[in-house]
Amino acid sequence: MSSYALFDDAGKFLAGRLMSEADASVQIELESGKRVKVKAANVLLRFAKPEPAALIAAAQAAAAEIDLEVAWEFAPEGEFSFGDLARDYFSAQAGPEQQAAVLFKLFEAPHYFRRAGKGLFKKAPEETVKAALLGIERKAAQALQVEDWAAELAAGRCPDPVREQLYRILFKPDKNGPEYKAVVEAAKRTQRAPLDLLQTAGAIASPYQFHWKRFLFEQFAKGTGFPVLAAPTVKDELPLAPVQAFSIDDSQTTEIDDALSVNGLETGTVVFGVHIAAPALAFGPDSPIDKLARERLSTVYMPGYKITMLPDEVVQGYTLIEGRDCPAVSLYVSYDEATLAVLSTETRIERVPIAANLRHDQLDEVVTVAALTGEAVAEYRFGPELAFAFRLAKHLKAQREVVRGKPENFNRPDYNFRLERDGAPSAGEPRGDETVRLSERKRGAPLDLIVSEAMILANSHWGGFIADVGVPGIYRSQASMAPGVKVRMGTKPAPHAGMGVPQYSWATSPLRRYVDLVNQWQIIAATRHGRTAALVAPFKPRDATLFSVISLFDAAYMAYNDFQRDIERFWTLRWLQQNEVTELDAAVLKDGLVRADTLPLVFKAMGCEPLPRNTRVRVRITGMDLLTLDLHASLMARLDDLSNPASAAVDDSADEDDAQAAAPLALAFDLGDTARSPAEDAAVLAEPGAA
Repeated sequence: MSSYALFDDAGKFLAGRLMSEADASVQIELESGKRVKVKAANVLLRFAKPEPAALIAAAQAAAAEIDLEVAWEFAPEGEFSFGDLARDYFSAQAGPEQQAAVLFKLFEAPHYFRRAGKGLFKKAPEETVKAALLGIERKAAQALQVEDWAAELAAGRCPDPVREQLYRILFKPDKNGPEYKAVVEAAKRTQRAPLDLLQTAGAIASPYQFHWKRFLFEQFAKGTGFPVLAAPTVKDELPLAPVQAFSIDDSQTTEIDDALSVNGLETGTVVFGVHIAAPALAFGPDSPIDKLARERLSTVYMPGYKITMLPDEVVQGYTLIEGRDCPAVSLYVSYDEATLAVLSTETRIERVPIAANLRHDQLDEVVTVAALTGEAVAEYRFGPELAFAFRLAKHLKAQREVVRGKPENFNRPDYNFRLERDGAPSAGEPRGDETVRLSERKRGAPLDLIVSEAMILANSHWGGFIADVGVPGIYRSQASMAPGVKVRMGTKPAPHAGMGVPQYSWATSPLRRYVDLVNQWQIIAATRHGRTAALVAPFKPRDATLFSVISLFDAAYMAYNDFQRDIERFWTLRWLQQNEVTELDAAVLKDGLVRADTLPLVFKAMGCEPLPRNTRVRVRITGMDLLTLDLHASLMARLDDLSNPASAAVDDSADEDDAQAAAPLALAFDLGDTARSPAEDAAVLAEPGAA
């Protein structure tokens, strides 16, 4: 009588002494002395000898010797038990060790034998076996390849297939791919961060190329080139505006979207014109150019270079270049010259004579507050017009600040980045080794203020205009200025607390932002058709396309802004290197974060963690990493006790941006339980700065 039993415990085979037996279950005592209750159906083999441990050991040894191909040949068609196959494979007298050996072997070879029940199997079809064997062979070959590549990486050499897949491995990996597995294995062996490992192995040509190509991989996988597209002409007969308009941009700007005009000075009524380039008059939704713009959604800006939303030949067809009568959507606001009270507003579709393209970098030092207010004498074109525009801009800003409940803070400057090669401005795509020139440009400078207030005026007015006639658009709104309340995009007008306006649409940059192009189509329909515009506008109320555009634009615009911030941080760190700067003055933000006084740079400085916000400090630069964009610094000294007016440069509303500046570089790596040292963590994490 058998006194032992072998049973299946959730795919694991155990054996022990049979203690008692009922109809549906048995009690078995394991070698450890533990007694378990086992369903009778799970008992696969009963035997009298040898001892359970000896049987399992002997069966495992015998299973290793079984030739699966021969066993498959011997196996009968249809279902069979492991005992039947043991008697066919070994002999008719196959004992419990041999039967258990066959059971173990069949269980671990599903590519040869399919399980048909407890202890029952069925041989797989021949084509299935062949395919499975090929898969096993490929897997074994891949394992060898992974081993070879991991060894090369650990030795400081990068295999070409790994180099070619670098950005996919780091940020969007196929975790079953051999390239990814090789990097993970090499990182575990060397106890190094993947990024550090790959850089040492020569996979990364330069820090700049790493940041640039990563961005292209994530956002422009098909490249940045354009198909050949001609700019359609505006076929409508448009009236010629009785104005001489001028634009105000940087010298590098080629997509000139907006221009201004001032008529009627010294007559008591002044007509202020905002003129926006009108590509929407030449092509419509779902046209080839629209599809291209919808794919890109915005121009991407960076120091020394940009990726435009539209091909240059298309841009040049509609840009407001001087000396041309350009199709435009114009907003005219008539003001009482003395009080600046609004007398009337009108939107027109017309051709606008562009008399001049004025440039910030050539005029900022000339067109000053003193010159515009008559306190100083300076010679420049459109002097009276700019003086009125500046007076109006200050008035509009003051009106918005009443709604906002507090003044706008322009204490934090903007910065201009100029890249040079061999002493001259660099042309084309940067290489990363250029000399960088940084210059400060105070926000709220007169020309800046004129343009920004004019655009806010137009965007707010047009947002209300299309809503009044029932035409949907894309709006930006902010419920309040409380911390954490974000600006949101939607299809219905709502107040923008941060701007201090009742509604705000983006409609003044149709050559650079897709949302503005969409809104321009809607504005044109509203202008031409009035109260019936909702019936003929390209996008109808509750149009799902608008929600899709908002979602796509939000994601792309955030990614583009993140890249611009990071690449400006790269060039700022390069400036520190090139100028051998070792100390910086800064203002404390929070949690050890500080903001440099004269650079667009937020970073952590050891020793600043306990200091109050706005404390001014001097820090020593102790190291930097252009790949992770990390700047390491430590506190040298406090410079003030919060009484210095320069402390006001830190704006409480910027907390969220400052937190984003310390966000880590996210790598898509799972190294399992491999321990990471603080040095490795420091190599992986980035601390991008806020521009």
